[in-house]
Amino acid sequence: MLEIRHLRTLHALRETDSLVEAAERLHLTQSALSHQLKELEDRLGLQLFIRKTRPVRFTSAGLRLLQLADTLLPQLRSAERDLSRLSGGTAGRLHMAIECHSCFQWLMPTIDQFRDAWPEVELDLASGFSFAPLPALARGDLDLVVTADPIELPGITYIPLFTYEALLAVANQHPLAHRPFVQAQDLKDEILITYPVERDRLDIFTRFLDPADVEPAQVRTSELTVMMMQLVASGRGVCCLPNWALHEYSARGYVTAKHLGEQGLFATLHAAIRADMLDASFMRDFLLTAKDTSFATLEGVSTAKTR
Repeated sequence: MLEIRHLRTLHALRETDSLVEAAERLHLTQSALSHQLKELEDRLGLQLFIRKTRPVRFTSAGLRLLQLADTLLPQLRSAERDLSRLSGGTAGRLHMAIECHSCFQWLMPTIDQFRDAWPEVELDLASGFSFAPLPALARGDLDLVVTADPIELPGITYIPLFTYEALLAVANQHPLAHRPFVQAQDLKDEILITYPVERDRLDIFTRFLDPADVEPAQVRTSELTVMMMQLVASGRGVCCLPNWALHEYSARGYVTAKHLGEQGLFATLHAAIRADMLDASFMRDFLLTAKDTSFATLEGVSTAKTR
């Protein structure tokens, strides 16, 4: 009567808080997911969640099944890992680089889980801020690169992890804090605070300011997100950050987050991998763990579409 797929569906619905996002995450149509949930409710003779509520409200029956999912799904993943080891490929190398300063919030828990699950895999992490990691990946010096800026390279495949919105952080008392959204022209007299990376790797320039032929009054750099937030809060500039990195500061009222443009500025984070590594059991498990961790820990991310 009750199947593993049902637990995965309820788990995805809780994590995404949306039937549409849950369906995308499970690679189902929304109609198929709704039918699966209705069929399960009919089998059980119980309603599992309240329709048309946001956030999703689960009934007592739904909450009980989620308790089961929280217990069983991690055990199932552990068993799948053990079976992968038994079938071979337990040892290997996973050297990675990251092109996102704020990505460590979800990447470090992912790495901790991966180390426990694959102790025989040689794991190493480097910052991709001081060298070009994608060419290093193509040469074989690296095995995975986390990037928001895919470039076409022979033998490199990009696996979408999640989509996020880039937001502008401004001081609470800043005039832009009262605008419904920020336009490129609004930044021509502003000090823009960025991470110390090349301009052509920053979406605020390549996808927002440069197309409008707008240059900020000054560009200031900082390596630390918390320092950027302190500068913004004290009225010394504005900065662009992923919504999940900005959320903890805006939610506490330290700064105000604004959409960039009327439609918002969205980007997708990818895992870049050499084609010969795609079938490695530990690589597949790392990608699954990374996606699960990001959806569980990051505010405002959504399912990415496959390239």
